Amino acid sequence: MTRHAANIYTLLCLCLGLVLFAAAASAGPSMSVHEAYRQAQKGEVLLVDIRSPAEWRETGVAPVARPISMHEPGFFEKLNHAVDGDRGKTIAVICAAGGRSTWMQIQLLARGYTNVIDVPEGMVGGSNGPGWIKTGLPTKPYLE
Repeated sequence: MTRHAANIYTLLCLCLGLVLFAAAASAGPSMSVHEAYRQAQKGEVLLVDIRSPAEWRETGVAPVARPISMHEPGFFEKLNHAVDGDRGKTIAVICAAGGRSTWMQIQLLARGYTNVIDVPEGMVGGSNGPGWIKTGLPTKPYLE
């Protein structure tokens, strides 16, 4: 293994460890996809889909969700704008299967957001549950 490949391998292992740590050490409250849908419909929570635009195009997005990709520059600024600067507003974060949303919950709490809820089933489901799509909740095409 070359030195460069070893460095990349080490970096990937560290990143995986951080993701697993975040998933194991849930930072705060969570809710099911059904509860997220109900509360977002009523305006009780801002549901934020943090996946990538490619993922949004592939599966669509929840019609009650605000797509703000954590993978693009300006994520925190866009989120701050979405909540009108109110870091106390209730935000629910959803990704594909729950790993990134748990990590993002930790990041948002560390940045002073006080009411951040994880939706760990995600859009496509996984070990945390069947997910938004498989439970039959509505989606809409992502239009850029």
